[in-house]
Amino acid sequence: MRGTEPSFTIGIEEEYLLVDLESRDLVVDPPDSLMSECEARLKGQVSPEFMQSQIEIGTRKCDNIKQAAEEIAYLRKTVADVAGKHGLAPIAASTHPFADWSNQKHTPKARYDAIARDMQTVVRRLLICGMHVHVGLDDDELRIDLLSQVSYFLPHLLALSTSSPFWGGDVTGLKSYRLSVFDDMPRTGLPENFDGYEDYQRHIRVMVEAGLIEDGTKLWWDVRPSARYPTLEMRICDVCTTMQDGVAIAALYCCILRMLYRLKRGNQRWRRYSNMLVQENRWRAQRYGIDEGLVDFGRCEIVPYGDLLEEVLELTAEDAAALGCAEEVRHTRAILGTGTSAHRQTAVYEEAMAGGADRREALRQVVDFLISETVAGTS
Repeated sequence: MRGTEPSFTIGIEEEYLLVDLESRDLVVDPPDSLMSECEARLKGQVSPEFMQSQIEIGTRKCDNIKQAAEEIAYLRKTVADVAGKHGLAPIAASTHPFADWSNQKHTPKARYDAIARDMQTVVRRLLICGMHVHVGLDDDELRIDLLSQVSYFLPHLLALSTSSPFWGGDVTGLKSYRLSVFDDMPRTGLPENFDGYEDYQRHIRVMVEAGLIEDGTKLWWDVRPSARYPTLEMRICDVCTTMQDGVAIAALYCCILRMLYRLKRGNQRWRRYSNMLVQENRWRAQRYGIDEGLVDFGRCEIVPYGDLLEEVLELTAEDAAALGCAEEVRHTRAILGTGTSAHRQTAVYEEAMAGGADRREALRQVVDFLISETVAGTS
């Protein structure tokens, strides 16, 4: 490992759904001019996603979380402004409250055509959005070493981000139904453990030479070494409806990686737990979010999520100070008070139903909430 500290640069990607302002349903065929104007205004920071009703934005490589937050605000506002000209709006939610996936069309690009051909119905259901966070780790071996350690914390991050309680008009009972859809895809879920960077590369070569994948971009794990950048890319999270929530989670992820790096620098490391155990917490975060706690494997008991969050904040306090993101990380406590987007969406739905609305109208009110929250704080 290099003697100098990693850069810990940060980049955030977010995926949004495009809804029709009149029907509140997803747009099936957005006009080409929408993407053209977004591309002209955002200069390489916006792109189509697998479904035509989706759009993806990404920050540049940022030196700190405050710079990333400023870019996210600008990107969200610009997409909303352009979409509004076409009677549309973006919503930052990992599923649409009532859209029917079977009505959607995938974007006609060679890569997406190949995925659609290979995956069939599994990928046609992929009407989901996520948030991906890249953190700069300039050493290949370090990325693989921290890959196996950071998996322990992924359920903690997922629980804070949940924004997909609905699917096809149904109340799923899960805070993150998105993962239920995504896990049908191959090469998803928790990452494998590798002995080092060469071991990781050897596994990739086997899959490439067998014709299974073209490159490492076809690994869709919850966290992965980016195939394009010298980063460790966290992918487990739902996209956060409130911009400040997403920024807080991205900052905490960066701090966790720096904490693990500090342990390594001091010839220590976080204990590597089996995927069997971490998977249980992943499921609890997917099902309950922050409500029912996660398992403390050392104590062999379920611990309230708030207690676990305080432990993580204490572990990473030094890192938050060093990275200049203590304020952003503290916002994770506020999420416990306000609830995640999944909580707030469900509350809007239940209030509308209690007020006499029928199911469809209640779900439309959820979409209205998402439209408003997506751009809150961007001006």
